[in-house]
Amino acid sequence: MIRSILMSSAALFAVAAAPAFAQSAAADEPAEIVVTAQKRSERLQDIPVAVSVVGADQLSRQAVLNLENAQYLVPTLNFRKSGTTINQSLYIRGVGTATFSLAGEPSISTVLDGVVLARAGEAFSDLVDIERIEVLRGPQGTLFGKNASAGVVNIVTKRPGETLGGYAEGGWFFGNGNEYRVRGSVDLPLGEGIRSRWTAFYGNYEGNIFNDAANVNRRVNGYDRYGVRGVVEADLTEKVKLTLIGDYRRANDDCCAEVIGDVPAGPAGLALAGINFQGDETRTIRQNLVTRTEEESYGLSLQADIEVGTSTFTSITAWRRYDNNEIRDGDWFDRPVAGQAQLHDLGPQTGTTLSQELRLTSAKDQFFSYVLGAFFSRAVTERTFTRNVTRCGGTPTPLALVNCGSAGAAPTENVSGTATFGSAFDNYAVFGQGVLNFSEKLKGIVGARFTMDELSIFHSRVATPNIAGLPGIQRNFDQGVFDTSSFGANNGNPLASNGTPFRAKTSATNFSGKLGLQYEFSRDVMTYASYTRGYKGPAFNTFFNLNATGTNAIAPETADSYEVGMKNTLFGGKLVLNLAAYYAKYRNFQANIPDLVAGVPVTRFTNAGSVSTRGIEADFLLRPVKDLNISGGLAFTDAQVDNFLQIPGQPIIPAGTPLGFAPRWKGTLGLDYRYRTGGAIDIALAGNVSTQSSQLSLFDVNPLLRNLSYIRPYSLVDLQFGLVEKDDRFRVTVFVKNLFDQSFPAQITNSGLGGNQLVGLRYLVPREADRYFGVMGRVNF
Repeated sequence: MIRSILMSSAALFAVAAAPAFAQSAAADEPAEIVVTAQKRSERLQDIPVAVSVVGADQLSRQAVLNLENAQYLVPTLNFRKSGTTINQSLYIRGVGTATFSLAGEPSISTVLDGVVLARAGEAFSDLVDIERIEVLRGPQGTLFGKNASAGVVNIVTKRPGETLGGYAEGGWFFGNGNEYRVRGSVDLPLGEGIRSRWTAFYGNYEGNIFNDAANVNRRVNGYDRYGVRGVVEADLTEKVKLTLIGDYRRANDDCCAEVIGDVPAGPAGLALAGINFQGDETRTIRQNLVTRTEEESYGLSLQADIEVGTSTFTSITAWRRYDNNEIRDGDWFDRPVAGQAQLHDLGPQTGTTLSQELRLTSAKDQFFSYVLGAFFSRAVTERTFTRNVTRCGGTPTPLALVNCGSAGAAPTENVSGTATFGSAFDNYAVFGQGVLNFSEKLKGIVGARFTMDELSIFHSRVATPNIAGLPGIQRNFDQGVFDTSSFGANNGNPLASNGTPFRAKTSATNFSGKLGLQYEFSRDVMTYASYTRGYKGPAFNTFFNLNATGTNAIAPETADSYEVGMKNTLFGGKLVLNLAAYYAKYRNFQANIPDLVAGVPVTRFTNAGSVSTRGIEADFLLRPVKDLNISGGLAFTDAQVDNFLQIPGQPIIPAGTPLGFAPRWKGTLGLDYRYRTGGAIDIALAGNVSTQSSQLSLFDVNPLLRNLSYIRPYSLVDLQFGLVEKDDRFRVTVFVKNLFDQSFPAQITNSGLGGNQLVGLRYLVPREADRYFGVMGRVNF
């Protein structure tokens, strides 16, 4: 019903567009960026934290769909794309967590309207009706409910207005597949002191990759999504405000299949004959199962803000559900053949999160101002993963393409494995941060956090038949098998399987904190220095092919971070220039190490050792004249291995090896200008450049694979031209994305086809890797 209503409105919405910097650019007043990064509304220039802010206007100008697109606007933010959203990851300052385990936490915490999103996949939904995104760099924990060892992405949606109003927006993008977007919001007053805002969206994209398999023969790697959100604010009294937020989202994305970029070894090379292999410029696959992700998520939160004397007491109660179903072609071509089995995966996952956060925020204008808090969350996840395999004997000699079921082929055999597994995270914490106002210029910062984590898992796998040598499927595993493994010293006896799930649990406590000094030379120039201790809780490597030797608990990750910074407002507010330098050391770093399990490339989640990151960052906003805004940033990041813990039987990753998805240099530059004609229609021009150096994609112990997986440097240039009604009642914008048609992969991994890990590399090619065009329209009312 929702989808039908939104689709029927598309024609109306497609004739307008969004105002860019409409309010702030309309005057010559200095830009004042207000954030809530420290749990109170403050000027960005007043807070001693490295924060990048992307506002609603910038998101609209760049037609940003989700956080994957936002990485091109924030130099310190990087994104690891994967075949399904539950395996995608964010990276800040070169540090992040990539894992297929459902018993591991992200290093980057994502917070939506004060509610922590417990699972990484939840963070990658559509960014609709967003007020701003705040990217806090470095460990966080003394102000946020959930601790984060590498940073926080704080997403703030727009609040209801006092009067009836809203917007309707639609867009069409084309050039590498057709895409349609429709979204809108309306402010609806419900009575005296009661305001509401209702938002809905729909989007559909054909995809940027062509699947030429006979049973498919169409574009893939697109999406089909819709959702709604409602916000109700009620001023019960002058001192009590309630905010109720509810949202629902559904997605059916036929994404994301990887292209094979060069001729693979063995029969697969013959089966894929005719494809134009061009590395990351390949745009054709041949897969008889369309890799896709089906998602449904929804939640409710209730926030109460109560003035108690000069302080404010805040309570945020939230419940969320997130379901994800991964359908995956795991052999990367269109049929089972002799010597290369067909692997098809199905992995539905369900999850719920209950969280409660309490905060007491003092008045700011006193000698010791503070934020005190307590936090609880319980996140429960369960998954049933099935791998179906079809095979028919070994590779022919001489090499030939022999289809299973054809004359001359060995008998076809269908085998399978099904695992049911899950996790439960309980997190308890008390935290606080205070500011000692020694004078008008000098301030001391002190923060502390005590965290207690409890984690439990279960796992049971049945292989049919329960024998060794099944492609991509390990033999049975459950409590009966584990009981014969000498407590995980070996993999035990699979014939001892009794159907009782293996269970394990671990817990940890941690004390972390922050110390700092802040000095204001003037209202326009401020410097700070800080030390922060970060923490991320324990984990298990709980995935489909878990065996007894992999059941050990993964130790918590800790970080010691040092940072100095300077925030400058210069030339009467025309230039905002913020600088930061940092060094952080991570111990018991939790990382994925690629491995082979039953002949299939997988990644093993473990404590990889110690790593460090250091760098220099600059962000600026320049407004030289009215209606002209130039913004950008530059980040130098040196994130590397310090001491790698050796996996028995495996080589080590040498000290000095860069971490994955950590480009050494990354920069952005944006410009927007509004030419006021004096008539009814103004002209808007805008552009954005994002550039980065090479980055490692595959954090592998094999140096040859590491070298093959480097993503080469690339730059993206986007341009926009718009016609804007003088009072911002409507706008029409034309886009050119990736003007110079710069191809690049979001990820490079090995396929192992034909038993050779160095050829047949897999490339995940994002939509942004091709030039495309678009037109968007928006009407404000």
